Amino acid sequence: MRMKTQRLSHRRGFSLIEMLAVITIMVILAAVVIGGLTFVRGKQARETAKIQIQLLSAALEQYKMDTGAYPTGGTGGKRDSKIIYRALYWDSDDNGAGADTDREQKVYLSELDPDNNKQGWTDGTRAEVILLDPWGNEYRFRSGKMNDGKANPEA
Repeated sequence: MRMKTQRLSHRRGFSLIEMLAVITIMVILAAVVIGGLTFVRGKQARETAKIQIQLLSAALEQYKMDTGAYPTGGTGGKRDSKIIYRALYWDSDDNGAGADTDREQKVYLSELDPDNNKQGWTDGTRAEVILLDPWGNEYRFRSGKMNDGKANPEA
């Protein structure tokens, strides 16, 4: 009698070590890509903030040239960006009428229009808008004078 021997076919495939090596390389590449994206986004946010601050500074200087003083009342606290918004866009002549109805007032920074928020730095509607930096934090404003005309001790 003849014994039947089964021949094991050698399948071609990857060994466990080869699979682990490939997975390790993929994880390393993913980490490099994610780290690079995080760096690029951070750099982009810093550049956007720099541009926004330059725009605000130029508009505030123009406001000061026209009115003789910077907007008053800012203490450097929360919701103080509303003072900047009202002075530079919504109610620059301080008569209570907004930019949508008072066509005689001067708009110092048209980028603050909440209906056309290309830079993404306004949050809210009309007179209640606050200005946000690229990270979602409110810009703060500290005035040299308070609303009563006295010097701001914190400025």
